Amino acid sequence: MMTDPEPSVPALRASDAEREQAADLLREAMASGRLDVDELDDRIRLVFGAKTRAELERLVADVLVPADDRNPIGGAAAAVTPGATRLPVRPGEDGTHRILSILSGTERRGRWRLSASCSVINVLGSSELDLSAVELAADRTKLTIVSVLGGAEITLPTGLNVEVAELAILGGNEIDVGDERPDPGGPVVHLRIISILGGAEVRRGPKLNRRQRKQLERRGGERERGDGELEPDP
Repeated sequence: MMTDPEPSVPALRASDAEREQAADLLREAMASGRLDVDELDDRIRLVFGAKTRAELERLVADVLVPADDRNPIGGAAAAVTPGATRLPVRPGEDGTHRILSILSGTERRGRWRLSASCSVINVLGSSELDLSAVELAADRTKLTIVSVLGGAEITLPTGLNVEVAELAILGGNEIDVGDERPDPGGPVVHLRIISILGGAEVRRGPKLNRRQRKQLERRGGERERGDGELEPDP
């Protein structure tokens, strides 16, 4: 007696949010050196043309770090934002307590240590702080940034829990921190931002150089126009 073959299960279709999630994983991989800019271009193009979750998973499979390996595409059970790693916390009294930029500019990036309480003062100057690889001295950190006729730019890693209190007087703050608790149980940085005739910009994700920003802006315009292929760099 012959039996009918079991019907095949169709591949689960990918959503726009899952494509964006996969693209973020690839951008994180480029920022950490696992992909170069050209590889990122190729994969981003394929990501936004992908029809199924399986296609997205194949495109990110070789760049995931162990913390990502939890059904990263569409995996609602993940406790930490995909692509994120928890910042290290080494309790102590040391670390950067104060940053002054008066008629000058200050830049902190790479590996540095942030104390449990730090004040950043910008007077006719600016500060650029990248917390992507920072080491924290406490599970809860207070970072106060005051700009008078000056400005600040703060880059946050994807998985860092952040609380923000801000005030702008004859100035403006641009803040985009996403989810309040992307890493439940992880360390928290409380940002207190005061801008007087100045401003601050706070954003998540890897800091891109000028060329990378232009490429991402160009890709966004091409997707809106429905173009198929990216133009090569001149």
